[in-house]
Amino acid sequence: MVVLGIDVSKLKLDAALWLPEGRKWYALRADNNVAGVQKLLHWAQAKSGAPINACRIVLEATGIYHELAAEAAFEAGAEVVLANPKRVRDFASGHGILNKTDAVDARALARYGAEAEVIPWQPPPLEIRVLRALVARLAAVEEDLQRENNRREKARATATPALVLESLERTIQALQDERKRLQQAIDDHYDQHPGLKQQRDLLQTIPAVGDKSANQLLCLLRSKHFDSARQAAACSGLIPVHHRSGTSVHQPPRLSKQGDPRLRKVLYMASVSALRHNPQLRRIYDHFVQSGKAKMAALGVLMRKLVHIPYGIIKTGQPYNPALVSHRA
Repeated sequence: MVVLGIDVSKLKLDAALWLPEGRKWYALRADNNVAGVQKLLHWAQAKSGAPINACRIVLEATGIYHELAAEAAFEAGAEVVLANPKRVRDFASGHGILNKTDAVDARALARYGAEAEVIPWQPPPLEIRVLRALVARLAAVEEDLQRENNRREKARATATPALVLESLERTIQALQDERKRLQQAIDDHYDQHPGLKQQRDLLQTIPAVGDKSANQLLCLLRSKHFDSARQAAACSGLIPVHHRSGTSVHQPPRLSKQGDPRLRKVLYMASVSALRHNPQLRRIYDHFVQSGKAKMAALGVLMRKLVHIPYGIIKTGQPYNPALVSHRA
């Protein structure tokens, strides 16, 4: 297996190739587009003599700029690994790699792909990629709409010129229209994919899970392969991180907060709603509060439950069953 580490930026791809036979590093920079990825793959083939299906491409899963390169390399037949940036940085530090430049990062990715235990990546199904893009756009429009509503409220409380108020009204109306259009586009997308719509409807059998929560959970659970509900919760940043050392350091656990913050925001609101509408989750919350846990920590348990339960529903294809809800965190 030939390992090619690629450090991704908005415009460029910095690649590092390690050939153990000659104990040599090779480096090349290309544009961050399909042609640039193909250039790097052909270069790696020429240097190593290996076919594309024997090439492992390692990139960091940061932002959105890695997506085009990952998909292009996968379509070309290479094995693609999307590495957790923190794990790569910890790996590099453990190997004495302290500098941080594009070239150094590419070498660290190549070494990580060659020495660490990695899982090959596959792109999500097309219908999930489209749903994810629509849901993200709708969330962005709603955030802009909330900001404009806040500005209008402040403007009405002050001596704001009429032209400014008129501008705010026009912008708010345009955002409301766009929100409605995107909501309709999401509904149409579900209608075009009955299997996806069925999974959404199954998730909504969970009391406190509405449209927003179901959309975000589908984007999470169908975008990647998870071997367990705990893996899905970890990807969402909802597993507790402990910090203890000896007898003097004993900090309370906190959520790792990796992954999509919008998903956590939606799950937080769903967990608050569950206190009123989901008796099973309410009992879990009360149990943790009565045992001395902080209320926010107990809500964190409910957020994690709202990933564990949907994972089981998607895996089994069965609706919410209150009798199967475990009281374990």
